Amino acid sequence: MRVTFLGTSGAVPTTERAPSALLVNREGERFLFDCGEGTQRQMMRFGTGFNVTHLFVTHLHGDHILGIPGLIQSWDFNGRDDPLAIHVPPGSKKHIKSLVHAGGYDPSYAVNIHEVAPGKTALAGDGYEVRTFKTNHRTKSQGYAIVEEDRPGRFDREKAEEELGIPPGPMYGKLHNGETVELDDGTVIRPEQVVGEPRPGRTLVYTGDTRPVQATVDIAHDADLLIHDATFTTEEAGRARQTYHSTAQEAADVASRANAKRLALTHISSRYAGNAGPIEREGREGFDGECFVPDDGQKFEVPFPDDE
Repeated sequence: MRVTFLGTSGAVPTTERAPSALLVNREGERFLFDCGEGTQRQMMRFGTGFNVTHLFVTHLHGDHILGIPGLIQSWDFNGRDDPLAIHVPPGSKKHIKSLVHAGGYDPSYAVNIHEVAPGKTALAGDGYEVRTFKTNHRTKSQGYAIVEEDRPGRFDREKAEEELGIPPGPMYGKLHNGETVELDDGTVIRPEQVVGEPRPGRTLVYTGDTRPVQATVDIAHDADLLIHDATFTTEEAGRARQTYHSTAQEAADVASRANAKRLALTHISSRYAGNAGPIEREGREGFDGECFVPDDGQKFEVPFPDDE
């Protein structure tokens, strides 16, 4: 699961940071979370690939959606045939539809817009789900979490071959998939004899713009990576409350309460454009796990919990 931070700025772009956009490549499937102005150029610049199947929108503010019309049209110019699914908060469909058709444009491929409420599953894939959770911003907003299913336990090849006499081949795969097998001599081998306990999958949580909320703590429990709004430092806590954003300290507190393993601080105010060090220092002071402020273009590989 590779995360590419395409846009990490706050409400306005700077020379260092573009508006909000995040691309996740999971096992070859590409998901785009938010699509601020210039997202398509960021995708080209940082080599993420353009084969995105699903776009997830956290809310309707311009710094999260104004890149949609250009990207829709560029895909069309490049001969896209595959349909695109756009997932949006309730009540947002008509507004996103107007962006898709901006200027009277009508894409030649299918663009399907799905309203999904917080607390629901936006997408059920092979071995994972993308779930929604309620956030607290100045408009209807929600975050998204990629939650993988448990994986099969590790296969004990040495025990299978040397102790139980199972010949290498198709039986190994059947046992690893939970099937019982029978040897030529009639011996029945059960999966639990050679397969360990299930291993947890990965969880990635993206809040979009929000105040700190319990829903984030709940869905980010033991998350492998929490990407949280950290627009300001505590010195601007009043401004954070007024604009319904979070400080780095508040994001760190959410991550700590959730027992997340890593915290990425994003949506950085333009007042820190030249130096995000104060944001990062405040986050690190409040969170014991790995904490960082990603730059635009930075890639992060989310490891499996048992690989750490």
